Amino acid sequence: MVTRTLRIRGRVQGVGYRYALQEQAERLGVTGWVRNRIDGTVEALLQGEAQAVEAAIAWARRGPPAARVADVRVDSADGNEAPQAGFALRPTA
Repeated sequence: MVTRTLRIRGRVQGVGYRYALQEQAERLGVTGWVRNRIDGTVEALLQGEAQAVEAAIAWARRGPPAARVADVRVDSADGNEAPQAGFALRPTA
């Protein structure tokens, strides 16, 4: 199992990005969470098999049709996060 944190920049709030990422993650069997940040970015934590997490990251670089993703910063969080159950939408931070 791998864990990655993402910070997505661009036009990613108000376009259904979080809901679409949740749907993709669940389809891929990836657990974790996603939330808006007050600076206009979206932050996510993804956990799962390496191939599934990489597929979710590839999707995050495109986003849903109304989004305009400018950048996705990916960091490893292996060993730093407790195992997640399901994929949650978290409140804005």
